[in-house]
Amino acid sequence: MDSARHLIISVLITLAIILCGSWGFMAIEGWSFLDALYMTVITLTTVGFGEVHQLSHIGQMYTILLIFVGVGFLGYAGATLIRYMIEGRIRIILGRRRLDKKITRLKNHYIVCGYGRIGRVLCMNLHQKPIDIVVIEKSPDLIPVMEEDKILYLSGDTADEAILLSAGIERAKGLIAVLGTDVDNVFLVLTARQLNPKLFIMARAIYKESKAKLLAAGASAVESPYEVGAVSMAHRIIRPTVTSFLELALTYDRKDIQMEEIPISPLSALANVMLKNSGIRQEFNLIIIAIKQVDGTMIFNPSFETRLEPGATVIAVGQEQDLQKLEKVLCPV
Repeated sequence: MDSARHLIISVLITLAIILCGSWGFMAIEGWSFLDALYMTVITLTTVGFGEVHQLSHIGQMYTILLIFVGVGFLGYAGATLIRYMIEGRIRIILGRRRLDKKITRLKNHYIVCGYGRIGRVLCMNLHQKPIDIVVIEKSPDLIPVMEEDKILYLSGDTADEAILLSAGIERAKGLIAVLGTDVDNVFLVLTARQLNPKLFIMARAIYKESKAKLLAAGASAVESPYEVGAVSMAHRIIRPTVTSFLELALTYDRKDIQMEEIPISPLSALANVMLKNSGIRQEFNLIIIAIKQVDGTMIFNPSFETRLEPGATVIAVGQEQDLQKLEKVLCPV
């Protein structure tokens, strides 16, 4: 039985004892309900006040019985309440410490600042891949939501450098600014860039005019959800089949087809091997639609003589299990 349920049962039994005790005095002594209730309460709490009215012998015996039954249980109910309060506080402290320890051990993780509508959807999608995430959110109303979503989080204002340091910004791989206003995002980007000059920073822009300010503040990339949504709607009208294919390929919960990018490790057995000799199409049943070279150039529909250079990134389409097999070959641990 958990502490909360135990406490509720104890309170209900205590109320039942008080009501029964009052009823007993009313039945035995013929008192009014208020006098009987008052006598019951001062008896159970042992405050030492005098009797409301002179008790009969039966009333005295009843009072003795009420003391033995009620006072002991009332003390037990009080102890249950104190234990519930202490255990709840300890549970909160221990839970917070566990979260802090996990955050301290993170490296090459992403910090998501803001857990509103966009921040939450963003985190849910990032969780589809093995990516470590720490959320910073200042609204205490969203703490139960983050706990329900099992998100590592810190409660605080991103304007405070200490909260960013606690989130491991010096060890992080990237930061995503999705705060409520562009002003807050600009200030966050400035602070984050100062704390970690090499950090990849993606910021959300509500207004088009804010993009230049965010980039000037140090953002690596700026996205506007409203513009992206409008472009997606336009593409759905102009190129409905292409849009449907991309949605299928980029949806993580589908198993039949996905699109994935896989970096090529120097330790890979396929490093510096031509596509025609790699056996990717035959062994993994995948289609290589593009390769991003080390210098950043993108080769679409690469020829069979294209080499898989270490440091390049392969963009492939196929089934999830086949993509995972290729990832183990191109990027062995």
